[in-house]
Amino acid sequence: MSDLDGKVVAITGASSGIGEAAAKLLAASGAKVVLGARRADRLEAVAADIRKAKGEVEVQAIDVTRREDLERLVSLAQERFGRLDVLISNAGLMPLSPLDDLKVEEWDRMIDVNIKGVLYGIAAALPVFRKQQSGHFINVSSVAGHRVGPNTAVYSATKFAVRALSEGLRQEAGDKIRVTIISPGAVESELAETISDPALKKRMDDYRKIAIPAEAIARAMAFAIGQPANVDINEILVRPTSQPT
Repeated sequence: MSDLDGKVVAITGASSGIGEAAAKLLAASGAKVVLGARRADRLEAVAADIRKAKGEVEVQAIDVTRREDLERLVSLAQERFGRLDVLISNAGLMPLSPLDDLKVEEWDRMIDVNIKGVLYGIAAALPVFRKQQSGHFINVSSVAGHRVGPNTAVYSATKFAVRALSEGLRQEAGDKIRVTIISPGAVESELAETISDPALKKRMDDYRKIAIPAEAIARAMAFAIGQPANVDINEILVRPTSQPT
């Protein structure tokens, strides 16, 4: 029997990239997955693939900037499967830009999705985990949450915040709730599509030619989830071998 067998896992940002890869890998390993994202049609396509492979899956169209949507996702897991074992807060945006460009609306959106989306997930799942006396938060940060470069200031700030929130949660969680930070490097995803500056987007596309498959991050998540209850994998940083920073 897999260590993941029967685990109930909710995933945000599950319609593509890391979220989609995690959904498929975890479902194939015996987990019951509850998928949330804004694109309902894409969610249904992911769910269809999982069902075709005999996996158990439910979907819910959500916007992680709405607290009530995270509550609905957690409630769906409880209603359909009787509990929630893991919440993977994966939804994120990366519209990089120089601060001089003053793309304040993009800054606001990153803060709403990348920080508040994680906080709202914590607010929705923490009472459930406390009542169950078990649970596992997996929050997706980034290599950019470890280092800052030109054009990454706001994005890096949001990902540093994810790491800070997660470490604070870990310290407060006690011995029944686990907290894991996953920090991906260059990974195949749609993140670069949110960059509105054409020249900067091209630079990022060129840089991301070394990107590793999203399944590499999904495997890291599966590793953390599959540990015994008294083992908490606090942080995993996954880069392409050829990524210099």
